[in-house]
Amino acid sequence: MSTVLKHAVIYTGESVIKDGYIRFDKTIESVGPVADYVAKGEDEIIIVEGKTIVPGFIDVHSHGGYGLDAMDGDADQINTMVNKMVHEGITSIFPTTMTQSNANIDQAMVGIAQAAEKNPVIQGIHLEGPFIAEIFKGAQPAKYIKDPDVDLLDHWNQLSGNRVKLITYAPEDKGAKAFENYCLAHGIVPSVGHSNATREQLRASKATHVTHLYNAQREFKHREPGVTGHAMLENNMYAELICDGFHIVPDMIKLAYEQKGADRIELVTDSMRAKGMPEGESELGGQKVIVKDKQARLESGNLAGSVLTFVDAFKNIMAFTGCSLEEAVQMSSVNQAKEFGLEQKGLLTAGKDADLNVFDQQLNLEATYSLGNVFKNN
Repeated sequence: MSTVLKHAVIYTGESVIKDGYIRFDKTIESVGPVADYVAKGEDEIIIVEGKTIVPGFIDVHSHGGYGLDAMDGDADQINTMVNKMVHEGITSIFPTTMTQSNANIDQAMVGIAQAAEKNPVIQGIHLEGPFIAEIFKGAQPAKYIKDPDVDLLDHWNQLSGNRVKLITYAPEDKGAKAFENYCLAHGIVPSVGHSNATREQLRASKATHVTHLYNAQREFKHREPGVTGHAMLENNMYAELICDGFHIVPDMIKLAYEQKGADRIELVTDSMRAKGMPEGESELGGQKVIVKDKQARLESGNLAGSVLTFVDAFKNIMAFTGCSLEEAVQMSSVNQAKEFGLEQKGLLTAGKDADLNVFDQQLNLEATYSLGNVFKNN
């Protein structure tokens, strides 16, 4: 039996249908204006007049939430964490690691791979570190930082079942060229982040993505564009934005939007285990984290990931930039699916997975469908 949602405004990722319907089971069977709807006897019809439907969100940078973390390496806990994130509209995710010991990253790769075998919401892995620059380590523990190492990356990729899709690294470090070549040969997007690279060094690199634009990278200055300036200037670069208002002030989010455009920005949460938990003490990579006023910080004061939900990021990008809802859909789903070759994701068109979010007129998230299974928020 198929589900049919009728009389919604549907943002497909390619067009806007003002009075639309969408029929789906695990995948989308048809979508279009209600005037084109042809009834089938086995349809379960749900009237959603006044509601807005958008593609499910794709988070390519999330360490954890709800008391759990991808680095814990426990498949059952990772599954629990991912299933809780569906309630914030995330229907595809890259669990994200961090700079740690080789043994801890081994454990994370195995745990995420085991979770992914059971949970199709897990669409890949983001390896953040340990191949980064110490000067911009942010909340990454310095003692585990190392230069890019192809053999180590290959080891981790194999442990994960070749699920690494995105890697954050410092392109200025020794060994980066061979590292980049491995990434491109194995379908891994090289992302500059936690990096002190100059514009000249980045022009010579093969990075096509920037991890959490503005944060933990050589800053944009009038005599050296740095990582931030390079990402702004290069049309082929996709830029992650953490839209919580703390990692980046709203004016600088607006600047990035106006410079890059909606087709090259990807919303991410960069969330850690304290997301969805009471404020107070938490943990990231063995480091004490204090969560207060919706900010997660190390004892040093450095921001340590976020407690941002994706649905708030989606609302914030519109509030901070004045972008349209259609553009917010592009930044939350369409671009990620396109960049990472997630062919079944990102659009509400026939044949794609039935991953969609239903909002009320105040843009409160009422329900998420993940592969056709409904998760309600009220």
